[in-house]
Amino acid sequence: MKLTPWQPKKRDVFNELLDWDYPFGSSLLPSLFQEKRLNGQDWYPAIDISEDKNNVYVKADLPGLKKEDIQVSVHNDVLTIKGERKSESEHKDKNFHRVERSYGVFQRTLELGSAVDKTKVKANYKDGVLDIIIPKTEETKAQNIVIENK
Repeated sequence: MKLTPWQPKKRDVFNELLDWDYPFGSSLLPSLFQEKRLNGQDWYPAIDISEDKNNVYVKADLPGLKKEDIQVSVHNDVLTIKGERKSESEHKDKNFHRVERSYGVFQRTLELGSAVDKTKVKANYKDGVLDIIIPKTEETKAQNIVIENK
């Protein structure tokens, strides 16, 4: 299974400078230094990937979504998590100074490889966290090897 090393979120120095100089933040200025989203995605939920000797675990933070707004699928050794967080509709008579919460469509894909049993993937969604359990196949589970003297 291929895993990508975890990298902490990088600080956006330009937006921090704009926030320091302008009391209402950079949201009132042209978006010269805004983060670019790939493939038309509106946001990327944070995920954790871990494993033990029997399973691979994926956790995705999806606060504010309903179970019906999330799709999990496995196709051609790729796990896909996608969905949409809809914007709140009550914006009448409000002037926003800052909008930091993300809305819209997202999609995360992970290559599973042949070391897992794609037919037994389980998913559970509770309290804004999606938990996915992917069992490993028997041949990929860790085994102790006896070292012989010759």
